[in-house]
Amino acid sequence: MSTLQTVQQLQAEWVTPENFRRYGQVISASQDCKAYDAEDANLNLQNGIPRFYIMRLQGRGRKFHKITRHVQCTQCLGSLEGKDWFIAVCPPNNNLDEPVLEDIAAFRIPGNCFIKLNEGTWHAGPYFEHEAVDFYNLELSDTNVVDHFTHDFLKSHQLEFEMV
Repeated sequence: MSTLQTVQQLQAEWVTPENFRRYGQVISASQDCKAYDAEDANLNLQNGIPRFYIMRLQGRGRKFHKITRHVQCTQCLGSLEGKDWFIAVCPPNNNLDEPVLEDIAAFRIPGNCFIKLNEGTWHAGPYFEHEAVDFYNLELSDTNVVDHFTHDFLKSHQLEFEMV
């Protein structure tokens, strides 16, 4: 018996603070010395040692079949050099071990801002069409060891996604 793989297209919207609110925050430039307010990243890094680093990714494209979440911390991602990129997200669902298929959304992130993912937000990315992109990443030092839950749609639904 053969299993057919389906590719589902996700229409990527340009990210805005309003359309991304279910998943986290969009942070853009502000004036120096501005007081902390709701436009700043509301971080949760209390469960370990914060890690801020630059990760280099190459040849990612726009297709994915795995999606991940971190429940113990927030995560911030942004590209360097002004390069735009894509991410797919699904809101946190603490009662389930997998994302709700109908709630997956895709966003295009311009290179002049960064996103903060809420705790538990499922995410696939960063993805991009550039040859390589450097991203700054703020999470906990052991996030990818102790707080890394991944769902594989190829295994569960014979499904792959493509952000368009």
